[in-house]
Order: sequence, then structure tokens, then C-alpha cells
Amino acid sequence: MAQIEIRNLHKAFKDDAVLKGLFLSVDKGEIITLFGPSGTGKTVLLRLLAGIYPPDVGSIALRGRDASGSPPDKRGIGMAFQNFALFPHMTARENITSALTARKTDGREIDRKVDAVAQLLKIGHVLGHSPRELSNGQKQRTALARALVADPDILLLDDPLRNVDAKLRYEMRLELPALLKRAGSTVVYVTQDFKEAMALGDRVAVLLDGQVAQCDTPARIYAEPVNVGVARLFGDPTLNLIEVAPQVVDGAPEIRLGGATIRLPASYAATAGGSYLLGLRPEALRLVDRPAPGTIAVELLAVTPLNEKSVLLLAMQGGEELLASEAGDRDEPRRTGPAHIALDLDAVLLFERESGRRFIPAGKGGGGS
Repeated sequence: MAQIEIRNLHKAFKDDAVLKGLFLSVDKGEIITLFGPSGTGKTVLLRLLAGIYPPDVGSIALRGRDASGSPPDKRGIGMAFQNFALFPHMTARENITSALTARKTDGREIDRKVDAVAQLLKIGHVLGHSPRELSNGQKQRTALARALVADPDILLLDDPLRNVDAKLRYEMRLELPALLKRAGSTVVYVTQDFKEAMALGDRVAVLLDGQVAQCDTPARIYAEPVNVGVARLFGDPTLNLIEVAPQVVDGAPEIRLGGATIRLPASYAATAGGSYLLGLRPEALRLVDRPAPGTIAVELLAVTPLNEKSVLLLAMQGGEELLASEAGDRDEPRRTGPAHIALDLDAVLLFERESGRRFIPAGKGGGGS
């Protein structure tokens, strides 16, 4: 039985339809990251789950029971929202302990839990401060600590690391999933950072146009996106997209790319005669020492080193540009000028030009939802 079950959820504010028939199921103990561009309804969905907003249409079941009409304080949900919602007359410690003191939890147990979560979130030195004395990052971590310390079985987190500095944010991506798993909470975690979504989620639910466009493991979301809209949200640098018209020649599917003929795997034969967008992740492009069948002549225009990798700006015949990436551990920097690239054909993505849907070759999955 799912811990959270959302069916056909609709929510509009005047003429602005935010959620348009959204479905999502979250298993007990699972961490789901809600990811999508700004304005796609991620925070609205959390507020519907929390009972702050009522749905216009659809249902929300929590722990197997319909939550319709249940007020926020009766839903047994832990929440940490972007606006912090800290009590201004309380210290950071008092804010964190407020839920535990309301339950009359033993004082020693309160101290143990507060000290543990404060150590994780690096706020032990500000527990005696009032909210007005805290930075936005410290306020956000205090709100997160308050949500975590009560060990709720359902936890809603609205971009809780947004105002945290880069170093701590990186550390929290590593440490927070383990903490949440130890607590056994079912977590719905909103973020606008695709790396954070992939690092923290057992599954990633991608919100586009008021619906869950795809919900699957981070690996499958990246390698097998259901459409071009999902594919473009993941990757740094972003996906290369090139218009192609596959044909079958001598019994094999092939495309023309930058003046070269690229033979695709036989499983793409059904795309012949159609109009597609070829999606190539930058890491699927590899510079080679010399031309060979299936390689493409390019001009290497620029190299941008980014420590662990370098990003290469390439131009094909006709001027169309590509971005490639490679490990940044070369002994000598690459020189700009003529070059050739080979494609990792196992990583090729083809999207229908009109609908944007990914063509699914035989033997490959279609992504969960």
C-alpha cells in the first residue's frame, strides 16, 4: 500500500490552472524528489498534501486513507517550507523543539535529538539565537531541523537547501539521504536543481505543464527520458539537439550529420522516413585522433576547463554547433582547430519532431510514470 496516493489532482487560482490531472504514488520509506522549472506547481502540490490548499478535483490518500477535509494539524506531516515559518519570539533551539515539547517528550531525549540534527546541519553554534539574528541559510536549516527532529512518517521539504552555501549544500546531498532513510520517513522533496534531485531521490518526479511527465529512477530519467522536455532538464552541459531524417540504406537505418553518414543500430529502422530530433549528451561525443567511418569532421572552437571535466565547443560542416565534455585530466590542453568526433550510439536519443516523444527502440524501456 502506498503511503501517499495522488489521483487526478487539479488546482487552479482564478484563471491560472497550475495542476492539471496529476497522478503520483509514493511508497512507504521512499524519497521522491519533485523537480521541474519554476512555476510548474511543485510548492502548490506540497501545500495540497499538507492540507493548506484544498484540491479543485481529485483525491489525496495518506497512509491508505482519504485525506479530504483533514486539516493540516491532523495529517501528521512534517513540513519545511521556503518561507521558514519560524516563531520570532523563540530561539532556534526552541523552534526546533516546539513539536517535541508539545508531545511532552522527555527532556533528555529532546536534547539528544536536537544536538544530533544540529550537528548534521551545522547550526549548533546558533541554537541560542533568535530568527532575526540568523542568516537566511541558518533560518532554512533551522526550519529543516524542526521538520526532521520529530521523526514524522511523512515529510514534505520545499527546496530546503536553496539558501545554503555551496560547500554545505554539497555535503548535505551526501548526508541527508542517509539521515532520512534512518528515520524511515516517506519524503517528498522539492528542488529546482537537477543534480540535487538525482542525488537525493530514490525516484525523480518531473513536473511539466501541471502533470508528472515522468517518474523513475535518476539513472533512467537521464538515459531514457520520455520526451524532449524531460531530456533537456537534465545534464550539464545540456543536451545537443539536431534535426535529422533517418533513412534505411542497404537494410540499415542511417542519418546524415555534419556531412557524414552515421549508421544507427538496427532497432531504429522504424524511424525511417520520419522527422526527428537527435539528442546527444555531451559525454556521448568523443574526439578521435584520426578520421574513420562513422566519425564527423568538426572544428574545435573553444575549450573550457571545469576542473574534473572540460567542455568543448565544436562546429560541424554547415556551422551547427555541438557541446562535448571529457575528463579534465589531460596532460596537455587541447588545441583548437580541425578535429573529428565519434558518437556513442548506445546513448543516442531520437525524439519525434512534432510531439517531442522519445522513440523507444526494441529492447529499451520507456521510463516510468
